[in-house]
Amino acid sequence: MRKYWIPLTWIVFSILILIPLAVLATGAFDKGTSGLIDALSRPEARHALMMTGLIVIVVTILNGIFGIMMGIYLVRGTWLSRRVRQLFNSIVDLPYAVSPVIGGLMIVLLLGPDTVIGTFFEQIGFKVVYAFPGMVIATLFVTFPLMVREVMPVLQELGNDQEEAASTLGAYSWTTFWKVTWPSIRWAVIYGTILTVARSLGEFGAVLVVSGNIINKTQTATTLVYQDMENFNVTAANGVALVLAVFSVGLLLLMERAKKRKGVH
Repeated sequence: MRKYWIPLTWIVFSILILIPLAVLATGAFDKGTSGLIDALSRPEARHALMMTGLIVIVVTILNGIFGIMMGIYLVRGTWLSRRVRQLFNSIVDLPYAVSPVIGGLMIVLLLGPDTVIGTFFEQIGFKVVYAFPGMVIATLFVTFPLMVREVMPVLQELGNDQEEAASTLGAYSWTTFWKVTWPSIRWAVIYGTILTVARSLGEFGAVLVVSGNIINKTQTATTLVYQDMENFNVTAANGVALVLAVFSVGLLLLMERAKKRKGVH
């Protein structure tokens, strides 16, 4: 039976991943290398890629800080009641259950220009929705579980004996974290970071709703691909999409290599 399942798996893998990637690469070079260069050197393409890069950087930093904190609170937070931890644990998984488009809509309904909070921020000169901050919040909403779900299993497996021993010996909480906790979770943080970057690069639904997709202002690489396809500029869309795909695949390959190096050491 196994001899049939392996070829079937490769066929499904090819249909879902390999063939679309091949078609994407072929379409990007449909007009030759010059066509790809022209597609990526357009002002709107340069701005969209820059905007995507900035969002990835900010979201990765915030996700790293708050994701690690949330993972520690959910595992080590004995000062929280069991029901409160269960509630927070469920909330962390909310982006998995809710469509990114709905997540973006919730942000607009909460922080949009027609809301009380949104009006307050705009009066002090800080625009959230249809601006960079809203795009960061939308991407953070989608990617937040990735870091938490990488860190939590490691902390649960590690236990807290070493941390309690360090605390008994007089170590401060910050010292205990860097000397005891961090060395144990650093690989989980690396994996979470790579997954966050890859997911941020490809986020579309929530960002489209929150950004307004304004050319040269709030347009990301994914929303630019969407606009190019609507305008039947297929070669340009394939070119930008190919850049995103190459980065994402490269990051995932880097994660697999890191896993192997971890196993060696």
